[in-house]
Amino acid sequence: MDPIVVDVSAAVHHRAGLGRYAAELVAALIPLLPGRLAVFYHDAPRADRFPPLDRLPARSTRLRAKPWRLSVLLADLLRRPMDAVIGPAALFHATDHLLPPLRAIPSVFTLHDLIFRLYPETHMPLNRWFLTWMMPRFLRRADRIIAVSECTRRDLLRWYRVPEERVVVIHEGVHERFRPAPPEAVAAVRYRYHLPQTFILYVGTIEPRKNLPTLFAAYRALLARWPDLGLVIAGKIGWRTEGTFRALRALGLEGRVRFLGYVPEADLPALYSAAALFAFPSLYEGFGLPPLEAMACGTPVVVADAAALPEIVGEAGLRVPPQAPEAWAAALEAVLSDGALQARLRDAGLRRATRFRWSEAARQTAAVYEQVLSSVPRSISPRRSAP
Repeated sequence: MDPIVVDVSAAVHHRAGLGRYAAELVAALIPLLPGRLAVFYHDAPRADRFPPLDRLPARSTRLRAKPWRLSVLLADLLRRPMDAVIGPAALFHATDHLLPPLRAIPSVFTLHDLIFRLYPETHMPLNRWFLTWMMPRFLRRADRIIAVSECTRRDLLRWYRVPEERVVVIHEGVHERFRPAPPEAVAAVRYRYHLPQTFILYVGTIEPRKNLPTLFAAYRALLARWPDLGLVIAGKIGWRTEGTFRALRALGLEGRVRFLGYVPEADLPALYSAAALFAFPSLYEGFGLPPLEAMACGTPVVVADAAALPEIVGEAGLRVPPQAPEAWAAALEAVLSDGALQARLRDAGLRRATRFRWSEAARQTAAVYEQVLSSVPRSISPRRSAP
């Protein structure tokens, strides 16, 4: 029997949100589909097939990210299916916003967000152009589309003429390792990263969409009352960061804000647990894993009242307009100064986080696979092979 092939490119190349999605989903699918899974990835020489991905049969291309995208674009324009690149497969699951043209392999496409449409100025020009040109083709030829939130589903139906019956919402999950860390683990992380005693935490890539200047301005206002308060930023430096660091300098916060860079996933639960609160002012998220992980670790969260974040956080966190620094300062101050509010947010966050499990996301995804496999004929599909 040919396997179900899942694209794990974002995972083996350690790409933040999309990588976490692919890795966690496949790990949760393995016990549900024993012997039926294989993985695919581009840029094979540089791929890190960490466990449990290294236990699965693999297909790959040596092409790096940009040449791989270009090859998919050209194959699409020339109407040349790429089944041979994927290899024999019962189904292909595209998790990386890239679906090669396939003639005889049915497909599932995960749509994480439409940021390139809604906030084009936050994307690199080449990436924005590629997605603008290719996304309609990916969506048209996918047999089923998984949206990671109701917000993403609404955006999809607003921007593209996609039959609603081909779209299913499957929320992402939070791994069981995200829970309140024991004191010794918190102490070890404090020592390893030289953390302040009391600090606000942000976790995520540093890029314009994450709206860090608003958080910087709110933090600057809080220092008058809490001069020893720290702000810790954990995550890789992404793209178009000039404005972010310009705002940091303008506020006189250089050397005051701690930038940790990439933090291994093993350290994240203790890092979340060490924080006084978690702040996430992002302008747009298709889902938003970091606030969910923070809640699972018992850390009070304050998030932007935008896109999918209200859907994920619900009433378990404070929600603030994303571009209102004064409101952010007030919300952060409220959490820092009110022990009862801290306790309420902690308890509500822990309860809310239990609703999101990768095991459930995998169960629903496996059901989508079975629906596709039972309904799509193994023959040339005009819709699937169309550019």
